[in-house]
Amino acid sequence: MTAPTGRRPRHVTVEGRRVCHRVDGDGPPVLLLHGIGRTLRDFDDLHERLAGSFRVHSVDLPGYGNSLPMTAPYTLPNLARFVGHYLDAVGVDQPVRLVGNSLGGAIAMRFAATEPDRVASLALVNPAGFGREVTIALRLLALRPLGRLLLRPTRYAARRAELSLFHDPAHVTAERIAYALEVARQPHAARVMLETARNLGTFRGVSPQWREELLAQVEQLDVPTLVVWGDRDLILPATHLDAARARLPRARTHLFDKCGHMPQIECAEEFHDLLRDFWATDCDRTAVDDSPAGTDSGPAGGADGRERMAEAG
Repeated sequence: MTAPTGRRPRHVTVEGRRVCHRVDGDGPPVLLLHGIGRTLRDFDDLHERLAGSFRVHSVDLPGYGNSLPMTAPYTLPNLARFVGHYLDAVGVDQPVRLVGNSLGGAIAMRFAATEPDRVASLALVNPAGFGREVTIALRLLALRPLGRLLLRPTRYAARRAELSLFHDPAHVTAERIAYALEVARQPHAARVMLETARNLGTFRGVSPQWREELLAQVEQLDVPTLVVWGDRDLILPATHLDAARARLPRARTHLFDKCGHMPQIECAEEFHDLLRDFWATDCDRTAVDDSPAGTDSGPAGGADGRERMAEAG
């Protein structure tokens, strides 16, 4: 497949399977996790911005992009276990700053709940897990045999999928559409996508069983957490941010204006600055001071995005 822009990705063996990843920079480790049906390219811009100060890892989850599928079922616990195995394979032996978009956010939470000592912080970008509502395109994948029919790789389908991710259609470039089509044509792409979607939801939406179990565990964590959303998200509605605020009252939250499902692309500079500020305040303070942090006095939904600021529990 065509290499992403910037430095060419390389491969590492994780549990006997080839995994595609990018690693750049020096400093505290950062791991960027993409969403369902996506690849590490969703973090190209952020990866480059962070590599000047951090050791940044972007990875194609197993079966996505240029990574081979895993043999285990595509459940959230198995995807989270992959994160631990990946970190072992690349020699990350200190707590990592996790950034997860969509499904990647749910994976990050699952990994943090399972191995909290390995997580320095959570940055959840329009994450799955805070509500049942999800785009009809993903709910239809639960219907057999309609799901496989919908995943037939065509240029029309690739363009439609890309358009659903952004508020500003200028981000839906010919290059993005061509790459999406290339990814969809991988021989295992449809199977992996269907299995992932069906293990996490039904036609009614995201399954409540794994969501409630996961959030109950994440609520108990003492890990600094940032949750952000785009107010025009067509995949997971921005109302889920209210649920995140209710379940994680000590997390810092932010709502991006005129932004879709991928703030790290559509609001790249603002997102990067917010993330760096979160790490500089919440994470660095927590590293030297274990006392609880106070909440920010700004109004909910304020321009600086500091509605709540503290270690997330």
